[in-house]
Amino acid sequence: MERRTIGAAALAVGAVGLGCMPMSWAYSGSRQRGEESLRAVHRALDLGSTLLDTADMYGPFTNELLIGRALKERRQDAFVSTKVGLLVGEQHIVANGRPGYVKRACDASLRRLQTDVIDLYQLHRADPEVPVEETWGAMAELVQAGKVRSLGLCAVGARGGRRSGGGLHDATIRQLRRVQQVFPVSAVEAELSVWSPEATETLLPWCESRGIGFLAAMPLGNGFLTGTLTPGEGFERDDVRARHPRFTAEMMAANQPIVAGLRRIAGRHGEDVTPAQVALAWILAQGRHVIPVPGTKRERWVAENARSATLRLTTRDLAEVAGLPRARGSWE
Repeated sequence: MERRTIGAAALAVGAVGLGCMPMSWAYSGSRQRGEESLRAVHRALDLGSTLLDTADMYGPFTNELLIGRALKERRQDAFVSTKVGLLVGEQHIVANGRPGYVKRACDASLRRLQTDVIDLYQLHRADPEVPVEETWGAMAELVQAGKVRSLGLCAVGARGGRRSGGGLHDATIRQLRRVQQVFPVSAVEAELSVWSPEATETLLPWCESRGIGFLAAMPLGNGFLTGTLTPGEGFERDDVRARHPRFTAEMMAANQPIVAGLRRIAGRHGEDVTPAQVALAWILAQGRHVIPVPGTKRERWVAENARSATLRLTTRDLAEVAGLPRARGSWE
């Protein structure tokens, strides 16, 4: 697979990564099977999708434990990205950016992941009670201690900001400017997809101009852009899409023209090309610093996603994607 680099340290990863969250958290619990997910991780590494994106809060903790089982055998094949800064309670999630906590959390992640170093350690969310510079300073000390190779930041406020338009990533850019004064940012992770392209307006160019890698989260629109979801079939109660404003039966039906457009483009490239691969190829076309991180827990989808790295969209294709209808949500 084509290799791309992250940040000034030029850390090399496969052009398409693997989002590991669905294996343990946020999506249908009844379909989460450890052995199946473990096979998916191994398949990703076999195909060159080396970036494994996890977090201590996924589970919580169980996702890192799962990835650790793969890393125990294949650490040299993987680029490990995990996150810190969020604690999962019974009915809530809270931020914790206290320096002492960050250092303890890193040690715990290292144990669960069965490794002695994390390639990319990301701040999941800044703690409003702690200056972000203090949190970032503690993370920088982990780099100096040899426990972490590089640091990243996850974007904030994307979902809520979409309602009012404009300035979607202003808060993230303000945070980035602050932490850059403490220690270099190697990567930013933010939502980016055909139906959520807002990062291309300001955040993506900001990162590119500074040599910062961009990890595209939710590149397949939480599965919608694969064209495999049926409007009205419903989701399990523990599935985040059951409460997502774009996944009501009405809105899923209203957004079908987006999938139809991707399917039309796919058809021009061959019978075996899928809407999902077109959606990922569109992200890859946004810049050499961009790495989509589609989440899945099945080998089949891992292989399909990996093949998108060889799909080259034409000028006509990109123009058609740009002309697709704007995604609608139930608040509109």
